[in-house]
Amino acid sequence: MMLKDSFADIGAFETLRKVSAIGYNAVEISQIPMTPENVAELDRSRSELGMDIAALSVNVEGRKGMPVESLAENFDKIVDDAKRLDTSLLRIGMLPFPAMKSIEAVVDFARQANGYAERLQEHGISLYYHNHHIEFAKFDGKYMLDIIADNSPAMGMEIDVHWVQRGGLDPVRTLEKYAGRTAMVHLKDYRIGQMPESSFGLLEKGDFPGFMAEFKNVVQFAEVGEGNLDFPSIVPAAVDAGAQYLLVEQDELYGRTVWDALQTSYDNLAAMGHADLF
Repeated sequence: MMLKDSFADIGAFETLRKVSAIGYNAVEISQIPMTPENVAELDRSRSELGMDIAALSVNVEGRKGMPVESLAENFDKIVDDAKRLDTSLLRIGMLPFPAMKSIEAVVDFARQANGYAERLQEHGISLYYHNHHIEFAKFDGKYMLDIIADNSPAMGMEIDVHWVQRGGLDPVRTLEKYAGRTAMVHLKDYRIGQMPESSFGLLEKGDFPGFMAEFKNVVQFAEVGEGNLDFPSIVPAAVDAGAQYLLVEQDELYGRTVWDALQTSYDNLAAMGHADLF
């Protein structure tokens, strides 16, 4: 997802050459059109760069305006692409927007996803669900994420530690809770940024609502090690939970280049003593 602009600019292979040069050896494909050209370049990156295609992204049903194939409409192609790229992991990146309208819709989604997970298992492929913060809403005292998990026993979890924190829970305890069911973990930090100078201009003008909007937006995504999350505890917990891949991700960069952000996360993880994981 972080690299989609680079994919569009210089192509998949050259983008992954730059990723490999930093020191990363695996990549998750998200928000990238799985055209014949992109699939061929991803395959080439495997053979020439040694890049591991960790997982491919799918939706259960099609979604207008999103370059993600759906299990409902593209099942056979998704399986073929996964086998060509030697990945046995697929992931659903977000709860479908229509499913957010009620807990009944969430349950329907989870059961539908479970059916596809069972079908995929026949092909040696596993399906996983990636959380945001909305899944930590409570219904009758139970987190939505647990309701999804209970209604999709064939589907695993991809735990995003930033969104766990933003949802009000502890990443380490959440990883421990889903140990054995988590194959992938998203590593991105949680930073409280500084109030922008422009916000005080709004205050001077009497624009209190505008100032408060800036106040609420100080929660930021951050490079690993540049925020407040306890990664020296999170990384071992992710490994102990059975994660096959720890994937660096950052939703917003706040003026930095994607390459600077990826380098910073790499350097910080190495400095924490995790260079052996790359």
